[in-house]
Amino acid sequence: MHTEKKTETVLEEALPEILMRIVSELHDVAYLIERIEPQMLELGGVNVLESPDSVKVLQGIDLAVQKTRGIAEFIDTITGTIPNEWVVDLSTAISLVKLADMQKALGSGLRHGHSQPLGKAAGDFDFF
Repeated sequence: MHTEKKTETVLEEALPEILMRIVSELHDVAYLIERIEPQMLELGGVNVLESPDSVKVLQGIDLAVQKTRGIAEFIDTITGTIPNEWVVDLSTAISLVKLADMQKALGSGLRHGHSQPLGKAAGDFDFF
């Protein structure tokens, strides 16, 4: 009896390279979150600042940006101590990422790839 073995693609890469792509994505996320605050102020006008709930939302946006950047800096810093010889298999992890652009950026092998073009014009969006 002959059975075929299921062959899985193994995508091994240096851990520091992968972590730096994650850092890049986190900076992109912080930038995207940061863009929300001025839009809220533009849509709601100065009256937005009169509502305690709106102020809490704006403070939450600031906190989300600070935390995202803090995590990015933390990963960036510890990455410098990880030997390039340390490799990991990305196959399963990359298959779990649902956004195609992010999947490409994280698994591309390109250092500092971005899933979200930061130069997109305001109002640009993708249908999904």
